[in-house]
Amino acid sequence: MKMVLAIIRPEKFEAVKKALEEKGFVAMTVNEVKGRREQKGITLQFRGRKMEVDLLQKIELFLVVKDEDVDAVVETIIQNARTGRYGDGKVFILPVEKSIRIRTGEVET
Repeated sequence: MKMVLAIIRPEKFEAVKKALEEKGFVAMTVNEVKGRREQKGITLQFRGRKMEVDLLQKIELFLVVKDEDVDAVVETIIQNARTGRYGDGKVFILPVEKSIRIRTGEVET
């Protein structure tokens, strides 16, 4: 098993979620996070004054999938999250040794 961790733009979340559901990947954990990278933030105009916002809102998705499904999940996320601009996000793939369902004690390896 692998954990696919994706950090994407909030406005792309619904498109990514819908595309993953259509391919049969419905289980996910979602967090609202803030972050920055190369763009180092943005400048906004608010009530006639400029404001520097250096931590931008992002959505963090966690999916644990079978090894053979990783490429399909990653490709789906990339296709539906990409705008072509800085700040589109990043995908990480991590190994998962096992998972244990709390309710039943069922173990998956």
